Amino acid sequence: MPDKTPLDAIPEDSKLELTLRPAVLDQFVGQLRIKERLNVLIDAAKHRGDSLEHLLFSGPPGLGKTSLAHIIAKSMGAAITTTSGPVIEKAGDLAGLLTTLQKGDVLFIDEIHRLNKNIEEYLYPAMEDFRLDIIIDQGPNARSVRLNLPRFTLIGATTRAGMISAPLRSRFGLVNRLDYYPAADLQHVILRSARLLELDIQPEAALEIARRSRGTPRIANNLLRWVRDFVLVRSKPPVTVEAADAALSMLEIDQDGLDEMDKRLLEALIHKFDGGPVGLNSLAVSIGEEAGTLEEVHEPYLIMEGFLKRTPQGRVASKRAYDKLGLKPTGSQKELF
Repeated sequence: MPDKTPLDAIPEDSKLELTLRPAVLDQFVGQLRIKERLNVLIDAAKHRGDSLEHLLFSGPPGLGKTSLAHIIAKSMGAAITTTSGPVIEKAGDLAGLLTTLQKGDVLFIDEIHRLNKNIEEYLYPAMEDFRLDIIIDQGPNARSVRLNLPRFTLIGATTRAGMISAPLRSRFGLVNRLDYYPAADLQHVILRSARLLELDIQPEAALEIARRSRGTPRIANNLLRWVRDFVLVRSKPPVTVEAADAALSMLEIDQDGLDEMDKRLLEALIHKFDGGPVGLNSLAVSIGEEAGTLEEVHEPYLIMEGFLKRTPQGRVASKRAYDKLGLKPTGSQKELF
């Protein structure tokens, strides 16, 4: 069942997020290979008059997995029901979701890797045979009830593809990984969002924001909103490169997209642990941050940009990290570089 919440009941920030999401594949910037595959799947399903294959999208947060799910549902003229893995705690929760679906509808499960393993067992026949076998009552009164389901499409999204069990992964007809975006693609995202926000921005300023957005459209849109507010208070339109630089500098986001915590991580690694190798937990304790936050939020971008290396012995600072902080390797690190 689609979300029927009245628009005037949605918080303003959520409304803005909805308006910035692309509505069709042609508006979705980047991920060209994935878009090409989806176009083929959608056109073929329409030609057959059938529902789509089950789809799995993986990749870091903020790259467009949820947006693609909504675009696919709209392209198929289907309703979409959204939920997330941790929310589905019992078989009854899953049954309640599946039995409300109509033929061709889309069920989108975000963070699907966090599904309870017992719930996964109920999903297998639902995905393959469109039936659901649930157990009612307990002990001598227990009995199995079979529910026939309409042909639906399950779209799963995950930031931790390695945590999805092999049996569940194999039941998806197509698995796609979304990659970080180059600055040129993010510039297009920012320019489109600026038009929707009725914000006058120079293309060069959009590129400056894009370079500091860590390859992520969600971050790009968040930074654009901040720049809009900064210009409203401290400057005046249009948004220039200088204004964008001043706004992002106030957030302590530098030319490479590194924020304060990224730099604290690199400084601790070099100054406190001689450049590494050091274990993740030790590094996290040294800067007062959760290990999971470092691993999921900060490390992927630092590794992608070549500031950090992940080795079997632990985390190691690269030569670029030393250059970034204006330092020279010493001791064993000097020999490596």
